Amino acid sequence: MDVKEAVRAANDYVAELFAEQGLEHIGLEEVVFDDRSGKWKVTIGFFREMDRLHGLAAAVSGQPAGWKRRTFKSVEIDDASGTVESVKHRRFNGDAPDAG
Repeated sequence: MDVKEAVRAANDYVAELFAEQGLEHIGLEEVVFDDRSGKWKVTIGFFREMDRLHGLAAAVSGQPAGWKRRTFKSVEIDDASGTVESVKHRRFNGDAPDAG
């Protein structure tokens, strides 16, 4: 599989897996191929409805109503089979820890 196929597979998988969460602005963040394991690691970012600030939450936070943060998922895909093997939450340096 080439990089475009890996990205397409990860994007489609995330869109389908989280479809009921109202995803918007789904996009590629990064992609890495690990020669040792034969796995693609594709990070997909998106906004979801549960992460939108509304009314009082927006007022208290001092931010305008809208999105409070982007969600990132790291999708691991086996190069030989094209099978998605895992989907993990991904944090980037400087991201605040998730509540709860």
